[in-house]
Amino acid sequence: MPSVRQNEFGSATRTSWLIWTTAVFVYFAAVFHRTTLGVAGLEASERFGLGPAQLGVFTVLQVGVYAFMQIPTGLLVDRFGPRKILTFAALLMGTGQLLFAVADSYALGLTARAVLGMGDAMTFISVIRIVAAHFPPRQYSLVVAITAALGGVGNLVATVPLTLMLGSIGWTWAFLIAGGVTAGYSIIAFLKLRDVPDGFTAPKPEAVPLGQIWPKVRQAWSVPGTRLGFWAHFSTMSTPAVIGLLWGYPYLVQAQGMSAKAASSTLGLLVIGAIVSSPIVGALFSRNPEWRMPIAGWFLAFALAGWGVLLLWPGGHVPVQVIAVVFLVLTVGGPISGVAFALARDYNPSHRQSTASGLVNVGGFLAVTVAALGVGVLLDLLENVLSPQAAFRVALSFCVVVLAFGGWRMLVWWRRARAAVFAAEERGETVPVQLRRRRWDALRVA
Repeated sequence: MPSVRQNEFGSATRTSWLIWTTAVFVYFAAVFHRTTLGVAGLEASERFGLGPAQLGVFTVLQVGVYAFMQIPTGLLVDRFGPRKILTFAALLMGTGQLLFAVADSYALGLTARAVLGMGDAMTFISVIRIVAAHFPPRQYSLVVAITAALGGVGNLVATVPLTLMLGSIGWTWAFLIAGGVTAGYSIIAFLKLRDVPDGFTAPKPEAVPLGQIWPKVRQAWSVPGTRLGFWAHFSTMSTPAVIGLLWGYPYLVQAQGMSAKAASSTLGLLVIGAIVSSPIVGALFSRNPEWRMPIAGWFLAFALAGWGVLLLWPGGHVPVQVIAVVFLVLTVGGPISGVAFALARDYNPSHRQSTASGLVNVGGFLAVTVAALGVGVLLDLLENVLSPQAAFRVALSFCVVVLAFGGWRMLVWWRRARAAVFAAEERGETVPVQLRRRRWDALRVA
């Protein structure tokens, strides 16, 4: 019986596409639940009596649990396979949202978001492991990008439709329905998912004793491609995530004076932009893998310029058209962040891919955690000192600091990863992506 690695040179079957579709629905639910506070943040403030910093803790805790769980999730997927982990993830997410629906205290609300974050943490790595097993390398980046785009539909459902549900049937019923449907879907996931295509054998499960966990993580982390993926994810996904997960809606309503409906529609641009750009970016990455990092670098330049427009615009309110254009530019960071997982896959053996993917995924959500908490703390300090417009300008500038720091580290590890590829070529080894030497490759790496 052939191994799953041999399938990399074949083509995906109809069954593989159906299995992927089943997995994507779990990821769709994860993105929906993750972004619910993006439009329910003000309602949560009233329900639990919270200030900006306390509201920020909801997202920081959820995303922090997500980031903390990435390495354990990678190990769990390597050990038990994506089918079992996705099933358990759906159960956890449904349970967390059911708790959030009935929570009447801040402590219970935090517990619910922690449970939700734990389930959310197990989804994406499991889905991309299924993609790696069922699709050949030439389709990998495209299918991952389509996965991200379809996950973005969950974000879209968490903006306008969820806003309407909250206004019509209320907090409790809106979240009860969302949690119940997700928990019920775990049955479908368990019955329909398969770790590898029919006729192929999965990699031998690797039981990692506690004493060997850190060496395995260290092995993945020592690979320059993994380290580059970490910082690429840190840089490219943090800005659209911070806006979409928590602070975009309060910024548009409180600082820009938009109505709730207009703010939800504007946030929807983040999702629409990601859905439209994801297949385009994925196709570019699949056909031209050498373009992956230059595209990520150019995005960072445009993202910094977009933040400059929002934060330095003269006068009180930024025109809606300008906000829309900047949001559309920033949202491309989500699809581009998929380069991190392609790097983890390209430069790690199959038995370590999920661990490496977990490491690179930590990068993006670490950035989101730090940025979301920083913005909340600054708003708390400034809300009684400055006007809402001025307070948000200062607070959101923290996102620029995080973006600039991540961009610097990404550029450093881009050069180091290139040096490692050239060294491998000189040793006669096969490399996953052929690179052309540039003059700046000869400069000393910082």
